[in-house]
Amino acid sequence: MTAQPTLLAWTRSYFYRGAGEVPGTQIAYYRLSDLINAGLVTPSEGRGLLLSSGLLDLTWQVMWADNDPTPDEELEDKIGNVQGYAIFMHGWTGNHAIWESIPGLVVTVNRRLVAISLDHNGFGDSRFAETPAIENCNPPADMKAVEALIDLLKIRRQPGQPNLKVINFVGHSMGGAALFYLNPINWRVGEETRLALAPALLLDDEVKKIFYTALGIGIGLVNRIHVFEIVERAIKPQVLDALTAGSSAYVRQLHADQYQKTPRGTTATTFMAMGLLNNREIPRQWSSFKVVLGHRDPLVGLLPMMDMLSHLEFPAANTRVVAGSHYFFSVGPEAVYQHAQNRELVVQDILELHERAFALQRTGFRVG
Repeated sequence: MTAQPTLLAWTRSYFYRGAGEVPGTQIAYYRLSDLINAGLVTPSEGRGLLLSSGLLDLTWQVMWADNDPTPDEELEDKIGNVQGYAIFMHGWTGNHAIWESIPGLVVTVNRRLVAISLDHNGFGDSRFAETPAIENCNPPADMKAVEALIDLLKIRRQPGQPNLKVINFVGHSMGGAALFYLNPINWRVGEETRLALAPALLLDDEVKKIFYTALGIGIGLVNRIHVFEIVERAIKPQVLDALTAGSSAYVRQLHADQYQKTPRGTTATTFMAMGLLNNREIPRQWSSFKVVLGHRDPLVGLLPMMDMLSHLEFPAANTRVVAGSHYFFSVGPEAVYQHAQNRELVVQDILELHERAFALQRTGFRVG
């Protein structure tokens, strides 16, 4: 009789593993299709997630603290016997690597945390099967797919498990916008936190909504009518400059490479999805949610974003504006000292949100 795989047996089904770039860290890469084929996740649920999201596959990097290579037989305990996870979600034309050293800093400061950096929403190695419909690649759909993956991987506290766990979501740009659409009904008190960095949720920014809709339409025309490629060559540098404002040379090159690798239909529809989004059904659950904005972000207008947060009655104590651009946490040549401080603040925010939520699970809300 064949033994049933344990909940986190999927941790041994990586397609690559090695040392992380941050000293004292280890990394492993996973594909959802590999786990489905190996029977390590429920096949119907795994294929259902890909089908409902319109994706060919979903890929992610797992990072944990260990000075030496972790033996395979210890992976399940190393990745599963923790206080929680930091789930990193990138933005437009990015992939899991845009976070540079931040996941490594998080797991080395709190060694009971594991970082999971996703390729998602049609970028990186998580590609759509075909040019997506807008409703498949907008922020609400993206958040739904990420929540489904987390449930599929069984990294939340399961029935009967004694140890508390927190899922800490960290999103940038489009990934930050998605965090507003997390479904709180699916989460226990203190089980999740959210940190949105420069969230590109343009609900109250009509100028930028029109711009990104038009940009998406333009890129879509290039995809269908190749004579417009000369126009794309002219606008591409400006688009990449806006997307990577304030970032390091590494992140700039990463975005340029990802832009080239991503099918134009995906890029076009994703931009249009951000511009056309008008879903204001946002649950006002702000106790473990923080937003950080750059003061001169060319992609996310500061005043319209503050207006939107005000309309949502987002707590002032949970909002921070820092000196910097769209990538205010990446140490580029424009503001080295300031961005290095911002990076430390981001790490601090992740850890503090986690500790607060972890304590809240133990005590519950106090009234009076």
